[in-house]
Amino acid sequence: MSKKLYRSRKDRKITGVCGGIAEYFDCDSTLIRLAWALLICAFGTGVLAYILAAIIVPEE
Repeated sequence: MSKKLYRSRKDRKITGVCGGIAEYFDCDSTLIRLAWALLICAFGTGVLAYILAAIIVPEE
C-alpha cells in the first residue's frame, strides 16, 4: 500500500499542511513547522509554498 500526502485533520494549526507532511514522513510536526518558518524568514518563499500546498494537497 502506497502512502499518500493529505492535510491533517487532527494535527492542524491553520490548514493542516505541516501536520500532513509530518504524518507522511513519520516525524514530529513541530520540526516541519520550524522548517516552514525558516523558509519564510530566510527566503520568503515559504508563504507561497504553504498557500500552494494548502490549495493543492487534499484534506484527509
